[in-house]
Amino acid sequence: MPSRRVHMAWGLGLAAAAALAASVSMSTVGRNAASPARAGDEPPLEFRADEVVRPVAGSLPLDLRFSGPLVAPRTATVRAKAAGTLLSLAVEEGQRVRAGQRLGRLDLEGLESRVAERRALLAQAQAQLRQAERTHASDRQLAEQRFISANALEASRSALASAQAQWQAAAAQLDASSLGVREAVLLAPISGIVAKRRVVAGEKLAPEQELLTVVDLGELELAGQLPAHRLDGLVPGQAVEVQVEGRAAPVAGRLARIAPVADAGTRAVGVVVAIDNRDERLRAGPYAVARMRLPDPVQRLLLPQSAIVGEAGQETVWLVEGGVLLRRAVTTGRRDDEGGRVEVLGGLTPQSQVLAMKFDRLREGRRVLVAAGPAEVAALR
Repeated sequence: MPSRRVHMAWGLGLAAAAALAASVSMSTVGRNAASPARAGDEPPLEFRADEVVRPVAGSLPLDLRFSGPLVAPRTATVRAKAAGTLLSLAVEEGQRVRAGQRLGRLDLEGLESRVAERRALLAQAQAQLRQAERTHASDRQLAEQRFISANALEASRSALASAQAQWQAAAAQLDASSLGVREAVLLAPISGIVAKRRVVAGEKLAPEQELLTVVDLGELELAGQLPAHRLDGLVPGQAVEVQVEGRAAPVAGRLARIAPVADAGTRAVGVVVAIDNRDERLRAGPYAVARMRLPDPVQRLLLPQSAIVGEAGQETVWLVEGGVLLRRAVTTGRRDDEGGRVEVLGGLTPQSQVLAMKFDRLREGRRVLVAAGPAEVAALR
């Protein structure tokens, strides 16, 4: 009997253990089955109506800009044309001068003495030429009367030609010396304002040494470069808006020149904008930005720039389709940085619903609700 009780107890223990194991197994299966249910019950993301947009059709004027310093194209440098001592310089920086105005005096004693010497040589050559002419005229008469030979007449003709050549050489040397004296006089080459003075009276000058810089501010220019593929529609005379450093309001300019050849390395084309500055309200040197807006005759599909997400060289947007989030690659074109708009060339339709701004921790497949009014976004808090 005791032995039978032991076997019965052992059997009851095994049955209880099996029941417990089955219970644990069922509990584990129940938890695993409940997990997807709770994932499916994840609350949807809610977005306000103004956080979801559709692409709209519209024009996108091309905005072209380039920058650089303002320069005065009519800028002249006064140089010393001869070596000598600067006796005086009558103008200072900022002073206005007229074209042809005498600016100073050089010590020209050396040049003037050379002119006197060349003038004397010319007089001597002229006297020799006259003597050769008289001699040749006499020899020609003697040859006609056969008093001298043909060889003697030819020698007379050669002497006359030599005298003529010497006279021409002396005249040319005198002209060159006289030109040196005239050029040595310091005259203003253009009307304008003295921008820089580089020498003082009493200084020894060398030929071609810079003395003064004169600037005409009547017209200023801004030079820059634009991509060759963006030049369609640009024509000389087109209005340009120029924002000058230090000025609150932009000034009006015009497109003056377009280079005929693109740069071989950058494929950019040089352009120059001219600014009428006859009232001299502007100065040369400040930094400026030129802006040209070309009208757009084409209707394009537009999105806010804030809707475009750029990662690893690929541009994408977040779509709301069928109540869930989807990520879609797009191709973009023109941009309007000032208006915050971008052209979408591919990947969307006018019916697409796009998140209008960037959000963190978004996931494809997440359920979405678009509220009619302001609402909190559950996953972004």
